[in-house]
Amino acid sequence: MASRATPIAVGLVIVAAIGGGAWYWWKNREPPYLPPAPQVETKPQAPTGPRHPIAAEPAPLPTLNESDTAVRQAGVELVGLDALARFFNIEDLVRRIVATVDNLARENVAARLNPVKPIGGTMATQGKDATLAIAPQNAARYTAFVRVVEHIDAKKAAAAYKHFYPLFQQAYEELGYPGKYFNDRLVEVIDNLLEAPEIDGPIALTVPHVLYEYRDPELESRSAGQKALMRMGRANEATVKAKLRELRREVVGSAPSQSAR
Repeated sequence: MASRATPIAVGLVIVAAIGGGAWYWWKNREPPYLPPAPQVETKPQAPTGPRHPIAAEPAPLPTLNESDTAVRQAGVELVGLDALARFFNIEDLVRRIVATVDNLARENVAARLNPVKPIGGTMATQGKDATLAIAPQNAARYTAFVRVVEHIDAKKAAAAYKHFYPLFQQAYEELGYPGKYFNDRLVEVIDNLLEAPEIDGPIALTVPHVLYEYRDPELESRSAGQKALMRMGRANEATVKAKLRELRREVVGSAPSQSAR
């Protein structure tokens, strides 16, 4: 049976994996999270089951509104007290994780719901105007954070996630997805993150208004999570992706598709 002290492990793996860099660029233009508009069905449809079912273990759980104490204990067990205090916002963390995971495969994220504190320092750039790019030394800003991600035990995280899955599912339905399954969305988001390009050399930037954007329109059109991964530097991105692949195998029991490798 999974330890009761680690209910938020799988979500922490994902948001820890990319969350520390996801908000610096776009935080001033991110809208608050809005639940999806209800779908208007022209005719009744038969209910469908989850594509990736999770068999939660029957066990007493705290209510979602009273889960913060267990979350704090979980965070300490998963990443340690120092890392928890340094990198994470733990208030209402289950809801924060669910909302953030859901947004990572979209264009924008809701900074006010971020369970991860912003990485300190200023993004390092080189050149100007037509030669403006992310400087290689910018990757060093993420070193300590990526090290935390690298040492998370994906097997224990997945076991705890399955044990506490009802809390994640409840938060997902509250977000505006009745009849949908958070684990299906989790797998979709992991696969989206694994499709982020791994780029050698500095990535070109532009400043059309106030905030940085990728100069390449194809890169700029990528999801918020993919853009955050690319900004960490190729080596950090590869480390994070390796952890996400471990996590996916533990949650789904199968490797990602070839396009997600």
